Amino acid sequence: MKKALLCATALVAAAFAQSAYAQETVKVGIIAPFSGGFAGSFGEPFRQGIETYVAMHGDPSDNLKIEFIYRDLPATDPGRARNLAQELVARDGVQYLGGFVFTPNAIAAAAVSEGAKIPTVIFNASASAVVSQSQYFVRTSNTLPQVTVPTAKEALEKGFKTVITAVSDYGPGIDAETFFKKTFEEGGGEVLETIRMPLSTTDFGPYLQNISLKSPDALFVFLPYGPPTFSFVNGYRDNGLDQAGISFIGLSETQESDLQTLGDAAVGLETGYFYSAAHESPENEAFLAKFDELFPDSDPNPATISAFDGTHVLYEMIRATEGQADPDAAIDAVKGLAWESPRGPVSIDPETRDIVQNVYMRVVERDEDGKLINKEVKTYEAQPDYGAQQ
Repeated sequence: MKKALLCATALVAAAFAQSAYAQETVKVGIIAPFSGGFAGSFGEPFRQGIETYVAMHGDPSDNLKIEFIYRDLPATDPGRARNLAQELVARDGVQYLGGFVFTPNAIAAAAVSEGAKIPTVIFNASASAVVSQSQYFVRTSNTLPQVTVPTAKEALEKGFKTVITAVSDYGPGIDAETFFKKTFEEGGGEVLETIRMPLSTTDFGPYLQNISLKSPDALFVFLPYGPPTFSFVNGYRDNGLDQAGISFIGLSETQESDLQTLGDAAVGLETGYFYSAAHESPENEAFLAKFDELFPDSDPNPATISAFDGTHVLYEMIRATEGQADPDAAIDAVKGLAWESPRGPVSIDPETRDIVQNVYMRVVERDEDGKLINKEVKTYEAQPDYGAQQ
């Protein structure tokens, strides 16, 4: 009898011990376009970046794991963005938020992040002002001033004297226009005209014909990658701007998930951006190996890397707080955080909570297998968000 009691006591103790070390689940809500025209350029790359990081790194710790809850937001819809964020927090019990492609959606969700104290990792939304909307925002993508300023400097170094800018008419596009014009003109260049095109534009012919008539040395362009890119790049060729000697200066227009579809129209285009799948480093090699294993029919793009690094930031916050809801400690843990990303060395600015990273000048060419790549030809190291310096 005494022996049976001892055995029972041991079993109960073991059960309590097992319970003490059971994994706690931290929920993270991801809001992005998983349907519609931007799903292939952003939504699926976000999911693939997250899953690649988890496959490479496992759980945050032996007793902590993450559950990602995905919510579809196909287009710019601030009201819906705010509602989805509220639902994820109040109904699904998420401790963190992530994702957000379009700036108006991210800004709309800022009230939820701030009011409920939900640390939120921005995977895209690249207007400079976004992160300042909530003290619980941190961004792992880029800002338009960050990539535009070195691109404008490169245009000056190439000897371009006159440029026309053509950008999508929303926050990031206006940032790109503003900082290209400022940097280019301060360096002695002249911006002949600034053109803002509605996000809904599908026919860019009239804009391109006007640009051709004014014959600048170069055309600086920013469009959110995805459907608008195809018609603009093809229109640039079809309207003979390249034949007229008007050089193309872009940012994200040749990102990898669009690149093969663009085909020969993309060859020779020059852009400045923060990630190319052709980047040469051990970290990118390891990332690509795992990505290709998981998603053999896909190409990683900058959105993939933003989500991959965003997941790294989420892991660091979760580890620092041991899975508990401590939003201030979570954000403090990643201020000044530095690591080696597949894109190169990066860090989180402790004051702005924005990413500091290299910006690469790239030229589209075909590799030895005939695949189109963004070949890096020059690096501007450790670029900050120039928008935050105003």
